[in-house]
Amino acid sequence: MAGDTTTIARPYAEAAFEVARSDGSLDAWADGLTLLGTIVEDPQLGEQIGNPKATAEQLRDLIFAVAGEGLSLHLQNLVRLLAVNRRLVVLPDIARLFAQMKTAYEGLRHVQVTSAFAVADADRDALAERLKAYFGGDVELTVAEDPNLIGGIKVRAGDIVIDGSLRGRLERLSNDLQF
Repeated sequence: MAGDTTTIARPYAEAAFEVARSDGSLDAWADGLTLLGTIVEDPQLGEQIGNPKATAEQLRDLIFAVAGEGLSLHLQNLVRLLAVNRRLVVLPDIARLFAQMKTAYEGLRHVQVTSAFAVADADRDALAERLKAYFGGDVELTVAEDPNLIGGIKVRAGDIVIDGSLRGRLERLSNDLQF
């Protein structure tokens, strides 16, 4: 289902991003979408959103009541549109996709590095510099340990995955040999 909601959310996120970029209000939009995504993810509100008997107006008014007065006119219009189309459930995905577009636009990439062992600060800095050169912009590293990798590292930046782990190499070898 996550892939389905991402596919549905992408055009909304792209349109919202273009409006926010042209208005110079990327931060306000990001904050508002994050708020709306958090509201929709609430379990009690989720029940109401999934209730086929609830009208678009009722759902819209419920979200507006919870959000308070912090929503711009554009964000209110987005909520109205999503409510009419029964797509409020994609608001968290819209917020996530918008945040990714904003980060890319600002030239900063969030990079998740998974290592089989702890990464020393000097190695982390050197890796950040190499990834900065590879991606052509600033990177923000998040490093995690996973002993299941056996050795090496795995790098994930959005849709890009670079698997330099020993486990990944063994899996590719196994696939090549068709085990």
